[in-house]
Amino acid sequence: MSEAAEQLQGIQEVADSLGITTRTLRFYEDRGLIEPRRVGTQRIYSKRETARMQLILRGKRLGFSLRDIQEFLDLYDADPQHLEQMRALAGRCRERIEELEAQKAALEQTVKELATIEREALARVKGTEKS
Repeated sequence: MSEAAEQLQGIQEVADSLGITTRTLRFYEDRGLIEPRRVGTQRIYSKRETARMQLILRGKRLGFSLRDIQEFLDLYDADPQHLEQMRALAGRCRERIEELEAQKAALEQTVKELATIEREALARVKGTEKS
């Protein structure tokens, strides 16, 4: 078997290797983010498509939208040196960091408020129990 042939995988193999379902792969194919080859009715994934899926999954894990991910993948394909992709990625990462920092601050404030309410509620319970 040639090296190129060894790098082709079926849908179940790719799904298993990425820890996802075949349905997830079909979803991203339907959205145009990946384009596996077809042999009859079988989907065959090249190393490139598997790598694209890894990028898609990472993007989703980091909170990027499908539109953002599509943009990154399009830039990756259009620019052989990937400079535009890296610029766009850096910009979106900065935006995402700022969004997450704002969420973190809001969560920290909420935790403080809940802790205060909890302390006050427990103090009332203790005060009532002593009576």
